[in-house]
Amino acid sequence: MIELKNIDVTFQNGSHEFKAVDNVSLKINKGEIFGIVGPSGAGKSTLVRVINLLQRPTNGEVIIEGSDITKFNRKQLRKTRLNIGMIFQHFNLISGSTIAENVAFSLYANNYPKDKIKDRVKELLEIVHLPEKADAYPANLSGGQKQRVAIARALANNPDILLCDEATSALDPQTTQSILSLIKDIHDKLGLTVIIITHQMSVVEQICTRVAILNHGTVVEEGAVSEVFASPKSQEAKQLV
Repeated sequence: MIELKNIDVTFQNGSHEFKAVDNVSLKINKGEIFGIVGPSGAGKSTLVRVINLLQRPTNGEVIIEGSDITKFNRKQLRKTRLNIGMIFQHFNLISGSTIAENVAFSLYANNYPKDKIKDRVKELLEIVHLPEKADAYPANLSGGQKQRVAIARALANNPDILLCDEATSALDPQTTQSILSLIKDIHDKLGLTVIIITHQMSVVEQICTRVAILNHGTVVEEGAVSEVFASPKSQEAKQLV
């Protein structure tokens, strides 16, 4: 489904270069929940933003369903991005818009038939168990509810891929459990390919099938979650486990 080949991301600060991602190659299978885990500053968020080219790699290929999207023109890339939903640590909701309007935002942006938007928003809010909050505003919601709205918005255009960038890091442990259960449920029902970015091994243990451990922009270990937990090989994996 997704293949990253020899990805480098280098940032320039005056005469100083900083390599945030260093020669990363990964294959993510269709329909799996893949975890990318590591400490703060490991390059996780930069790497996940490469998948939909919110961050263009300095070198390397981003292959989605057989096509290298780094070679796409703007029209082709826009179409590809519609197939990739993304949720963030801090929700990124529009404070002056209702919950229904927040969810509808990406539908309007994609020229979704206007007469069908209301029904689609209702359907999405039911998926995340918030139908009663359609007319509320983000300020009136808890952190967990805001993240559910963000998930509904990410699913609006029926993506095949869902990127979760530290989606539970701002939540308490109980709310984290409920959000992970929701993501797992959505994955099972819709057959999505899900990439989870996190610094919490407990998140990986609960929801992921395979994991890559990142440190200083480099993959130091990769494998089935059960194998990494049972017999971590790298020093970084041993510390995280």
